[in-house]
Amino acid sequence: MKDYVIGFVLSVVLTALAFWLVMDKVIESSGMTALAILALGAVQIVVHMVYFLHMNMRSEGGWTMLALMFTAVMVVITLSGSLWVMHHLKSNTMSMSPEEVRNMP
Repeated sequence: MKDYVIGFVLSVVLTALAFWLVMDKVIESSGMTALAILALGAVQIVVHMVYFLHMNMRSEGGWTMLALMFTAVMVVITLSGSLWVMHHLKSNTMSMSPEEVRNMP
């Protein structure tokens, strides 16, 4: 029960901190605020995995952690590859300005 209470309190604090950052505009730059919220979200993911899913290096001989790391690597590869493809598609296609579109025959 102690682990669940600690996890719940940490989750509430992290969520309240992210909410406070946005609502009170503590950080001037919206980009930095987004990075701070992403960092708080990453910490909250770890809190949930440790305190609610009970994942650690000892459970099931470390296989659950290995499966998690493999999944994380695959997600990063998929997301970064998708962003790379979309960026290059946008930069390598012929973009027409609105004036060029209007002057088309």
